[in-house]
Amino acid sequence: MKNIAIITTVLLTLLLVGCNDKPDSELGHNDGSATSETTENEESGHNEEEEGEEGVVELTKQQVETIGLETKTLEERNLGNNIKVTGMLELFPQDKANISPFVGGNVSSIKVVPGDNVRKGQVLAYIEHPDIIAMQQEFQEKNDELVFLKQDYERKQTLYDKGVSSGKEFQMAQSQYRSTTSSVNGLRSRLRLLGINSDKVAQGEIFSAIPITTPLSGYVGEVMVSLGDYVAPQSTMFSISDNSKIYVNFKVYEKDIKHIKEGQQIYFSTTSRPDALLKATVRSIGKTFESDPKAIEILADIENKDKNLLPGMYVEGRIVQGEKSGYAVPEEAIVKEGEQSYIFIVDEDEAPEENRMKFKRIPVSTGLNDLGFVEVNLPAEIAKNVKIVTSGAYTLSSEMVKGELEHGH
Repeated sequence: MKNIAIITTVLLTLLLVGCNDKPDSELGHNDGSATSETTENEESGHNEEEEGEEGVVELTKQQVETIGLETKTLEERNLGNNIKVTGMLELFPQDKANISPFVGGNVSSIKVVPGDNVRKGQVLAYIEHPDIIAMQQEFQEKNDELVFLKQDYERKQTLYDKGVSSGKEFQMAQSQYRSTTSSVNGLRSRLRLLGINSDKVAQGEIFSAIPITTPLSGYVGEVMVSLGDYVAPQSTMFSISDNSKIYVNFKVYEKDIKHIKEGQQIYFSTTSRPDALLKATVRSIGKTFESDPKAIEILADIENKDKNLLPGMYVEGRIVQGEKSGYAVPEEAIVKEGEQSYIFIVDEDEAPEENRMKFKRIPVSTGLNDLGFVEVNLPAEIAKNVKIVTSGAYTLSSEMVKGELEHGH
């Protein structure tokens, strides 16, 4: 009986150990595992919700201004693999003037400042000098003398015709009259050049100062005198330019000359406005080479209605051989990641909160690169009048990456 009790005790012990080794699922302990799985799913769903739509950045308008983002509607441009040229904006000789006085004098007043728009014949300054007064006095004296000599000449001619007076007296009277007439006419012309009314001077009026006027309409470039300065004859006082008639002087290298014809279109941009594509037409082709560099000059007419183009501006352009029209964006609007190119557009499909803007990154394929613009082919679902980020695209890309990293944590 004692042995049977020992065996029974051993079997009960083994049975209890076996039950403790069974998996929790078999024992019905599933509550803890289910709760853990549910929590993980909820956290995963929460993270996905926080990440939002991929490739989209949302900023406040203040952030947009701080970053310096600029947007512009996508434009269609003429692009081509054409002749690249450089040049300078210039004026023809007849459209600019360096103004000098005909006689020396001291500046008594100045009526303009650099940048003023002036019209032909407008007074720019006055100069005065004793010689100017002396010239008018001489004219008065000679003019009065001419009246007497004319009467004497006519009287002696009548006497000579009647045979009363000798031929010698008539010839002397005629010579004096003609000589004085010539002197008076010369002085009258000099006064007219100086801007003085000779008829008023003949009546006894004397002008102490003479006006300096402009021979053409345009803008005052430089004022090279001050009050009281003595200005010698032919010394430049002012420079005037008519910028509405500006043209471009392009340099074309020898290898490209055969492709140039009068009437061809040239597209160019200036350093001050690289995003503005302007148009010119070949006016004439030079007939002589410059030695350094070996090139010829091409003159091209342009329109400068708003007067924004100024002589001396450096330009870059291309001479059109075969145009291709396509959508293009500035080079800085393109963001590259490996071999793929992207641009950012203003996402207006879903209106964001007030004072916020949404930007969406979209992939594009690029084509011709011309004068700082890159041809782009947009996905079919993107509207052609979409607004693109033209400046600050890389900064926007960094903001997008930073946001993704924050969500990743």
